[in-house]
Amino acid sequence: MTVREFARVFIVACVLLSSRASAAEDATLFRLFLKDGGSLVSYGEVARVGDRVVFSMPAAAGPNPTLHLANIAADRVDWDRTERYAASARSGRYLETQAETDYTTLSNQITESLNEVARTDEPARRLAIVEDARRALAEWPASHYNYREADIRQLLTMLDVAIADIRATSGQARFDLNLVAFATPPPPTEPLLPAPTLREAIEQVLIVARLSESSTDRVSLLRSAVTELGKNKDGGDPALPVEWIAATTVAAEQAIEAELRTDRAYQSLSRRMLRLADQRAHAANVRGVERLEALVRSQDDVLGRARPDEVNSLIAAIEEKLDAARRLRLARDRWLMRAPDFQQYRVAIRGPLDLFAQLRPALEDIKSLAGSTPNALRTVERLVAQIVKLAGDVSPPEELNGAHALLVSAAHLAENAATIRRDATLSGSIQRAWDASSAAAGALMLGAKARTDIRALLRQPQLQ
Repeated sequence: MTVREFARVFIVACVLLSSRASAAEDATLFRLFLKDGGSLVSYGEVARVGDRVVFSMPAAAGPNPTLHLANIAADRVDWDRTERYAASARSGRYLETQAETDYTTLSNQITESLNEVARTDEPARRLAIVEDARRALAEWPASHYNYREADIRQLLTMLDVAIADIRATSGQARFDLNLVAFATPPPPTEPLLPAPTLREAIEQVLIVARLSESSTDRVSLLRSAVTELGKNKDGGDPALPVEWIAATTVAAEQAIEAELRTDRAYQSLSRRMLRLADQRAHAANVRGVERLEALVRSQDDVLGRARPDEVNSLIAAIEEKLDAARRLRLARDRWLMRAPDFQQYRVAIRGPLDLFAQLRPALEDIKSLAGSTPNALRTVERLVAQIVKLAGDVSPPEELNGAHALLVSAAHLAENAATIRRDATLSGSIQRAWDASSAAAGALMLGAKARTDIRALLRQPQLQ
């Protein structure tokens, strides 16, 4: 057989062996096999995230069903069987959707190679092209789920004949046809299951609802099941017995109500415990806050430990309140130890604070440019001198050094405001009057802050 004749035969063989690929669904249906023997349908690949398995589960049968994002504990899954089934599903999906296209592409590539052989006169080059084509053909099944393996074996035999002819015509007496080993990997061992019926889909939703550790997910899944059951309660699907629909609906609705009751019980527990924790933390009642954690555990036992995530969050919130109560208790104990010094300072600073309060009317006049008489300005200077002298005679506790210094600064700023106002009056300068206004405003602001800070520091510490 000449090379040109072989090329024509090969093309005809490819045409005769080709077939049309079947239409595929929009997504591949995978299965999660459970250790208890059941299985769950996954619409597309599953994702294993830590100790959880996340997958999209159809809530009904047929094309484009409603999907629910579900997750269950990974240790409930028979992974060996699940992974074998996944391999079978991928293989089946490939054979339905892409295999024939890939096979056609391969056939075209081999045909083009053989056409190139027909156009080449150099024996060594022709032999290399055919050997490369045979190698590509032999390696193809292993990476394409063994699609058309028998056909490819037949085509390989034809290529071997062509290689033998080329070598014979080129004068090679000895040659080896074992160019590439052709070994078929074992096929998937897990048979594919049919798409779930509506009843199976609903039952699987109910199974996942029982396995889910999230009450929100459980209620969502149960409600979707009730919705699907409601669509068929009047004979929408003749394969669903009316008695089964009624019984399953009642059971699902009762489960939903039980979940909601449990949610309300835990919400009430959380509100009550957080309110008590806040009250006791504000009172620096460390022991009282500590007892709440044991109370939460006890109430959780009564409720059947049905909401571990909510309880853990509640315990964490109580522990934050406990830390705040301990810090407040420490601050109050220190305050009590310092109380004699604070009381002494309270008495001593009362005079300077009262004197500064007397400055306010005059400073307000300077601030608003409402007019300041010579007597008013002399009064400001006199009161400032008294404030500075009295404050200088007071030795504040360490905690009040900043607030005490702020009061003295406010007094000096008030004196500056009076001095600048006098200069403005004598010179008739409105700009200097505004400078005095700014100084007066600053004195009033600093004085108010000093008074507020002193009073706050002298009070027993409070929880913010």
